[in-house]
Amino acid sequence: AALLALCLVVVSTAQAMTIREMRMLEKTEKQGSTYTDYYLVGVMEGALEAHAQGVRNGAKPQICLNGRKLEPRMAKGLYDTELQRNAGVYEADMPVQLVMVNALGTVYLC
Repeated sequence: AALLALCLVVVSTAQAMTIREMRMLEKTEKQGSTYTDYYLVGVMEGALEAHAQGVRNGAKPQICLNGRKLEPRMAKGLYDTELQRNAGVYEADMPVQLVMVNALGTVYLC
């Protein structure tokens, strides 16, 4: 429930790109894969900051690094792995942020 609430906060604070929009950007733009890589890094960093703010405000932690590595170059892999792990769960019109938050919550479970 807390993870869902966090997702809603992240999604409601900015205009979210959907999975479909990101796939189209990646395929149609000359530097689409570069754009989407940078977008995913921003989504990942935003999700981590929103989570940290929630924890500071008293929410139960859902993402815990516990000394494990998390670098910007890992964003695309986290995103792709989450989509593959849950094939058929995510619809094309769902926000990219939802996938990233779920990926972080799965890989960096508290």
